[in-house]
Amino acid sequence: MQHFPARLIKSLSTSTSLPCTTTTLQELASAHPKGVARVVLKKGKTQLFKDGSPMVYSGAVDRIIGRPPPRTGDVVLVADGAEKPIGWGMYNSVSMFCVRLMQLDEEAIRDCSCALNMEKLLETRINEAIELRKSLGLPSASTNAFRLVNSEGDRLSGLIIDIFGDVAVIASSAAWVEKYKAEIEACVGRINEINHINWRPSVEILKEEGLDVSNLKEMDPSICPQRTKVMENGIFYAISLEGQKTGFYADQRENRKFISTISDNQKVLDICCYSGGFALNAARGGAVNVTGVDSSLGAIKLAKENIALNNMDPGIISFVKEDASEFMKGALSRNESFDIVILDPPKLAPRKKVLQNASGMYRNLNSLAMQLTRRGGLLMTCSCSGAMTQSGTFLRILQSAASAAGRKITVLRDAGAACDHTIDPSYPEGKYLSNILLRVL
Repeated sequence: MQHFPARLIKSLSTSTSLPCTTTTLQELASAHPKGVARVVLKKGKTQLFKDGSPMVYSGAVDRIIGRPPPRTGDVVLVADGAEKPIGWGMYNSVSMFCVRLMQLDEEAIRDCSCALNMEKLLETRINEAIELRKSLGLPSASTNAFRLVNSEGDRLSGLIIDIFGDVAVIASSAAWVEKYKAEIEACVGRINEINHINWRPSVEILKEEGLDVSNLKEMDPSICPQRTKVMENGIFYAISLEGQKTGFYADQRENRKFISTISDNQKVLDICCYSGGFALNAARGGAVNVTGVDSSLGAIKLAKENIALNNMDPGIISFVKEDASEFMKGALSRNESFDIVILDPPKLAPRKKVLQNASGMYRNLNSLAMQLTRRGGLLMTCSCSGAMTQSGTFLRILQSAASAAGRKITVLRDAGAACDHTIDPSYPEGKYLSNILLRVL
């Protein structure tokens, strides 16, 4: 198992900053050898960004001052209507997000070492992320899979870094991240225990960022392994680095551990189980029978491999490849019921415009899951769709599902992503995961 002892983390800083001789972004920009373009906000829009909102959308922009005009990936100033800078960030000429703000003016006044310097800012923010995870106990003797950088939550909008043992998976969803790929890889590569870096560009999002995705490159199989093994809360997982998202859903770590605390002597069903996280925790927690279901053959193969990795009894825990709805309908026709049901479907509402259709799918899946839960039993149901979580309608949908199932539900626990999945309160769109535990009567 790989982890980062505090004494083994190298400083990411590659240079010593010179003492500041100027105190404001205005003065720093004036002294910049190449000059810095200025994105001027419309009247009435400034306070939102002064308050910390990291995404300057194109509709908030009045005009852009600079000759030649800035190009995608350039550092720009963001200014109020009087053209006074309020901060700086990374520009995009195509995206609906015109600027991703990186630092406000008052921060530059306190410490100008990172001002208008993306390389230095990357070093600083990644170092801060390492220290924050250390303070949260990550990594530890029992867990070496966690999120190191969580985009806006760590003030590096568009950049996600997951650590899986000695592998760092870097997910890119912004043009500036692709521009600074070498610098990011260099920062991550200086973490002692990291031996491999897997670069995962989010192709569809980067298309919207205006990039030519035909030139984007993922990992080189000769350099980075396609599979690895990690430990989470003392349970081993084989993960595919070519699989879903970054390869492993570390966001559910605390919720999976919770399942292990309530599963003793219970019959458990894990629907949309992927590589078996909830099911394995239920078995570790003393469940007498655990069934995991997923429609992906690759996921089921991983889940079955994880049974052997953890020396678990295949007579107690098993995995089935089948569509979630079809499995639940079949189980109902056989009059089966379970003490605990976990339902963690894939993202059904990637965008607000499909929220209505997704709501119907969530309602139908949860109605079936509630019918399979014995009266008095527990249902842990999830949505990883940001559009659903931010709409505030998930509980209403669950109530509608309960009514359709002829059941009564009580909320026992309302949780989200694990603590390493940091959230910027000025960017609520970063909160995407809902995890709700219900008693079903």
